[in-house]
Amino acid sequence: MAYDRYVAVCKPLSYKVIMSRSFCLWLLWGAYVGGVLSSLIHSCASLRLSYCGRNSINHFFCDLAALMALACSDTSLNELLLFTFGILVEGLNTVTIAVSYGFIIIAVVKMHSSGGRLKTFSTCASHLTTFALFHGTILFMYFRPKSSFFMHTDKKISVFYTLIIPMLNPL
Repeated sequence: MAYDRYVAVCKPLSYKVIMSRSFCLWLLWGAYVGGVLSSLIHSCASLRLSYCGRNSINHFFCDLAALMALACSDTSLNELLLFTFGILVEGLNTVTIAVSYGFIIIAVVKMHSSGGRLKTFSTCASHLTTFALFHGTILFMYFRPKSSFFMHTDKKISVFYTLIIPMLNPL
């Protein structure tokens, strides 16, 4: 979405050529393949864990952190995978969005029309707000020490990023 906004603001005359249907399908395909690959690796790593005692997850859905909390075997590989994939995915998303919006800000500062500046900033601000809220909660949820995991807090956070933030999508 940030790249789409970048092309719309910085290269408006080339927008239809750059953001062609085939390019959008490649972006979509890449996102799905990345998600499936990440989920497959985490699922396979979770299959090697052994669970003892209570097998009821105290969460709204089968979250990876909640599942690892139930395991009585060593979860260090799962934690390493979660951290590594998190750094890769969050890092790649954040860098891509930061670079795109950096170019947008440079283009907007060079604009002569104050109305155009305001319209561009208002369009981009909603996406940046949603991005910051979603990725901020994801970072808080998955990038903290294991000792600070509390299921009641995690349940509230998961409601925030699964229900509240998607409702902001029309912004």
